[in-house]
Amino acid sequence: MSVVTKLKFTGRVEQLLSTVNRDDGFEKQTRDRLNLLLSGPEGDCHTGETRLSDSRTLQTYKRNTVIRNVRQITLISAEEMAEVAAAMELPEMNASWLGANIVTSGIPDLTLLPPSSRMQFPSGATLVIDTENLPCRQVANVIAKSYPEKGPKFVKAATHKRGLTAWVEREGEVFVGDDIKIFIPPQRIYSHT
Repeated sequence: MSVVTKLKFTGRVEQLLSTVNRDDGFEKQTRDRLNLLLSGPEGDCHTGETRLSDSRTLQTYKRNTVIRNVRQITLISAEEMAEVAAAMELPEMNASWLGANIVTSGIPDLTLLPPSSRMQFPSGATLVIDTENLPCRQVANVIAKSYPEKGPKFVKAATHKRGLTAWVEREGEVFVGDDIKIFIPPQRIYSHT
């Protein structure tokens, strides 16, 4: 018996991005392909099997504790970014502003896919969704470089539309135009929160 269920629809890879050095800025550059290794996208600044804990993990670890890197990849939805741009009264939301690696289309409510969902590409490369990527001021600051009065609106406009973080479960190449199969785990609500 399978632990996951394949969804009836498929998504599509609209854009791929990466950058070698985060010190050069938050924005990433467009690529034709990404080679996904178990450590993450080859040559990307977020690649690595481990990372240092940060503000997202302070309830669990002291800052700069070495932990597993479940934020190797950031995914965003073209449809959700159009909604965010409209809410911010921007002509578009440039994917490079968000530090994303993969821009998808055709996946309804991408940001709401549950943790442990799988996204599989034609090469067999497979990602495991970790969690929703919360909107942050870093992106707002990047947007403000082009639209100074609009940057502060990002966090509110992008809530539950900012995309997902993921890690590589199976290696392989991903290309612009690839289909994306989606597999989700059983859905339950934990009542003790």
